[in-house]
Amino acid sequence: MFFGLKLVFGVLILACLHSFVSSDAQGDALIALKTSLNASANQLSDWNQNMVNPCTWTKVTCDNNNNVIYVSLSALGFSGVLSPKIGALKTLQTLVLQRNAITGEIPEEFGTLTSLTMLDLDNNRLTGEIPPSLGNLPKLQLFFTGNHLNCGINVSQRCASDSVGSSNKSKIGTVLGIIVGIVCLLVFGGLLLLFWKGRHKGYRREVFVDVAGEVDRRIPFGQLKRFSWRELQLATDNFNEKNVLGQGGFGKVYKGVLSDNTKIAVKRLTDYESPGGDAAFQREVEMISVAVHRNLLRLIGFCTTPTERLLVYPFMQNLSVAYRLRDIKPGEPVLDWSTRKRVALGTARGLEYLHEHCNPKIIHRDVKAANVLLDEDFEAVVGDFGLAKLVDVRKTNVTTQVRGTMGHIAPEYLSTGKSSERTDVFGYGIMLLELVTGQRAIDFSRLEEEDDVLLLDHVKKLEREKRLDDIVDRNLNKHYNIQEVEMMIQVALLCTQSSPEDRPLMSEVVRMLEGEGLAERWEEWQHVEVNRRQEYERLQTRFDWGEDSIYNQDAVELSGGR
Repeated sequence: MFFGLKLVFGVLILACLHSFVSSDAQGDALIALKTSLNASANQLSDWNQNMVNPCTWTKVTCDNNNNVIYVSLSALGFSGVLSPKIGALKTLQTLVLQRNAITGEIPEEFGTLTSLTMLDLDNNRLTGEIPPSLGNLPKLQLFFTGNHLNCGINVSQRCASDSVGSSNKSKIGTVLGIIVGIVCLLVFGGLLLLFWKGRHKGYRREVFVDVAGEVDRRIPFGQLKRFSWRELQLATDNFNEKNVLGQGGFGKVYKGVLSDNTKIAVKRLTDYESPGGDAAFQREVEMISVAVHRNLLRLIGFCTTPTERLLVYPFMQNLSVAYRLRDIKPGEPVLDWSTRKRVALGTARGLEYLHEHCNPKIIHRDVKAANVLLDEDFEAVVGDFGLAKLVDVRKTNVTTQVRGTMGHIAPEYLSTGKSSERTDVFGYGIMLLELVTGQRAIDFSRLEEEDDVLLLDHVKKLEREKRLDDIVDRNLNKHYNIQEVEMMIQVALLCTQSSPEDRPLMSEVVRMLEGEGLAERWEEWQHVEVNRRQEYERLQTRFDWGEDSIYNQDAVELSGGR
């Protein structure tokens, strides 16, 4: 009996271990696809089978639950075949593989992708019949032109754009002509109706009409939606001031509710007229949209009109870190220490992704507690990244073209107007100090106590005096680990060194927060800092001595005979 129990427990332990080390089914499916497509060593290099979560991989988009919903591998020169293991991606909504040289047949397993709404296989070298199982997906839009596929077992006609006879083309042209004519009449009638209502009911003069149908679904905009102006106007109650969530250098953010009761945050950009107009704006929006990471705010969609540029994000119900540190209402919980540690690490990982895994890299330019949002689980979500490239700096009154918040801006960015990933590292270091202290980066009330206005100088002074407990936010009520506080302050001071070359990369920051390499880096910094302070004090002493010598010389001369 005892032996039997041991055997059962042994089997259970082995099963648990197997489930622990086995990689995510989604990752397995994508790795199988990469292999079957004969991807070269330089292609999809960050598709790492040892990483169980593929949501950080290029060309892959996930939803908030880390489910793969979008894969775009167009025009990459793949010459292999399609893997049937792709059928494991049950949440996949869009699969784009157009303009490659993929051969073979479409696997029957594609018909098991119940969430699939678009499958684009245009301009490959696929052969055989289209699997009947795809007919079970009524919402699926198919793009097969430029291949050698048969529509079905009983159909000899190939599914290619050039295989339809001229008679069929003329019939289709006639039908399309009729449809286009009807649509034009409806649109014209709608415009007349709107114009008449505007004249009689005092509507605003800018009337924007979105006509459905003339949109190429194959444009690789990921899961972005183009919203109509009217849709966002209704969602925000005509951009009512009572719905303002915040305001910054890029514009106001409004809370909104869509017609399906989805809560959103709408950023109404100012200084939006970027060189190149609407096309340039859309390119930059697309760049932001492909930066998908669990610690980055996901862009849902956008809206452009002749006078407006708006971005639409999911609503973060716990608002920002700045709000939770300094603006909470009576009865709302204070951010505890464990949450602050998770925020520090999550923010670092989000910035690391922007700097080191996006191509081209994305510089945030305004890292601060107000731009780090909190989801329903109080996980850090970095917002407002990439927005500096969406606005026209020519329209700002700041001649240096610097965008950011005083107290968070790195000294070299302030003096030269040139930003880099190291300017983000500086802002991140200030944000760490906000997390620890709960205070603002600049606080003039400290002048009353003859203290430093800048939070960085204030913390440096207390750290030199070993008064760590005086640094920590009093709202924590001593509920924190002083060793962890010291570690976070050390990382913050390393990030805020005056020379950008001395600051760590965000990947190094992540490792230091995880307990790797901080001690060595801190010891090196202390040595440099001590030498710097000694040099400063030596120069100050020389300056003071010079003043005394001049004063004494004057005194001697005045006391001499006249």
